[in-house]
Amino acid sequence: MTASLRIERLDAAAFTSHLDDFQQLLAACVARGASIGFILPLGDAVNRRFWTEAVAPGLAQGTRLLFAALQGDRVVGSVQLVLETPANQPHRAEVVKLLVHPDCRRQGLARRLMQAVEAAAQAQGRELLTLDTRSDDHAEPLYLSLGYQVVGRIPGYALDARQPERRDSTTLMYKTLPAPPAKLGAPS
Repeated sequence: MTASLRIERLDAAAFTSHLDDFQQLLAACVARGASIGFILPLGDAVNRRFWTEAVAPGLAQGTRLLFAALQGDRVVGSVQLVLETPANQPHRAEVVKLLVHPDCRRQGLARRLMQAVEAAAQAQGRELLTLDTRSDDHAEPLYLSLGYQVVGRIPGYALDARQPERRDSTTLMYKTLPAPPAKLGAPS
């Protein structure tokens, strides 16, 4: 990785300017078998629709945060934090779609993205993060090393991206974040 790699939270306008990069990132990850809700072949229209219809509205409304790993001006990784939760769960958020381009894996990028999303969750007053990942996938040890706890596994949860006749199990995980520090001068 070059020294120009940085993690940034992107607003709706910045996201739009990198839309092609996000589509290329998703396509590359799905092509390598990532279990992120898509199966092959991943058509351009399906790819674009995900970003423009599932991600962009949440960014515009402030119910979804998007973090990008940028190498120069190219997006090589991303993760999202979904803040939209039921009324009885304002303390919780969901981590979704951790993506690292196959050419940039095994360099600590996923960890840096997760640390950024956790810091943002904490700044938003979220104390509980949830996520799911394909059981026994390369991401599961990463989440465990970051302090996520396994709730359980659901067998046959999702179709395999490259072999849709195969069904993969998913592991449900959570992490409790420390409460944000009290502001000086605030009543306790």
